[in-house]
Amino acid sequence: MKKINLLIILTAIVFIGCKEKVVTEEQSMTVIEKAAAQYEHLYHKAISYMDSDRPMPRTIVNGKLHTVGVYDWTSGFHPGSMWNLYGLTNDTTWKNRAVAYTHLMDTIQYYEGTHDLGFMIGDSYGNALKYMDKEAYEKVMVQAAKSLVSRFKPKAGVIQSWNSNDRWQCPVIIDNMMNLEMLFEATKISGDSTFYNVAIMHADTTMAKHFRDDYSSYHVLDYDTETGKVLKRNTAQGYKDESAWARGQAWGLYGYIVMYRETKDEKYLDQAKNIASFIMNHPNLPEDKIPYWDYDAPVTKDTPRDASAAAITASALFELSTYVEDDLEHAYVDRANTILESLSKEPYLAEIGTNEGFILKHSTGHKPQNSEIDVPLNYADYYFLEALLRQRDMIK
Repeated sequence: MKKINLLIILTAIVFIGCKEKVVTEEQSMTVIEKAAAQYEHLYHKAISYMDSDRPMPRTIVNGKLHTVGVYDWTSGFHPGSMWNLYGLTNDTTWKNRAVAYTHLMDTIQYYEGTHDLGFMIGDSYGNALKYMDKEAYEKVMVQAAKSLVSRFKPKAGVIQSWNSNDRWQCPVIIDNMMNLEMLFEATKISGDSTFYNVAIMHADTTMAKHFRDDYSSYHVLDYDTETGKVLKRNTAQGYKDESAWARGQAWGLYGYIVMYRETKDEKYLDQAKNIASFIMNHPNLPEDKIPYWDYDAPVTKDTPRDASAAAITASALFELSTYVEDDLEHAYVDRANTILESLSKEPYLAEIGTNEGFILKHSTGHKPQNSEIDVPLNYADYYFLEALLRQRDMIK
């Protein structure tokens, strides 16, 4: 009996020692190493879906990995995250996986049923072009730009976001600013200035009509396609029509930084700086700088955060800091670093082997529809990895 008890004690000591070793090893890993380990886990969970009609990991539903088809607006983020991991690690395994998942997006270049082609093709094929000089990928980008421009309404000066419905004639959402980067790339590849000019017109119309005096933005504007008149100013995913939906503010910030990068027109830089000021100085922003899902939502202990909005903001601020000097430069870098520091630890960073392989926890998709609340989201991971890339490049 004493021998059995001694064996149990020795086994327990070995187990505890191994457990402590595992914890110590994970704690000693860099954030990039942890992110790569998580996506290794996600890759092996998702690979069985690769030949199905829902190959792309998006989130967790009922505790299980939830995948979507390539026509889902988030489909480009998974290959995009693999491209970002390749950029961060220089591990060709991620490049090979990114290529395989990018090729799954091929048919989307011809799809005219959405404005989200910048997310879908830009984040897959567009990122591929950062690491591969491939004419076939350039052709995909140009064709996708043509498909996006098919939704341009010249009399209103905007690219229509969602299709017409019972509520809106020509809905345009602030997210649409994120699709313009692909149009600039298409002009560089093809020499066709049509894409460039459409991007300018959409950005100018949005800047004039989508923003309030404090530089917060509405989520949805409805346009008359013949007169260009704004028929309605609404929200779909925010707390209310007049509130500042957190991810929408991040989309606007990022979009106008891209506009300045591509045109060097100071009005876009001024717009980005003003949006950044709204975000950074908002009184409802928590101490860890990870916003609630809407800046104007009532705050209780149960109000969900949106890690995706934080990741987008951090990535945007790193780039914005390169276009300003002195105090502003330091302010933007400091805030971006603070956000990344918060996202790189509990409660936002998932432990390796958990969270179905996604890196970040605590994002919010569509609160009014009670959809994707307090879950991982593939685009939160994408912009977190992009922010890590930009932070590393700035340190270099």
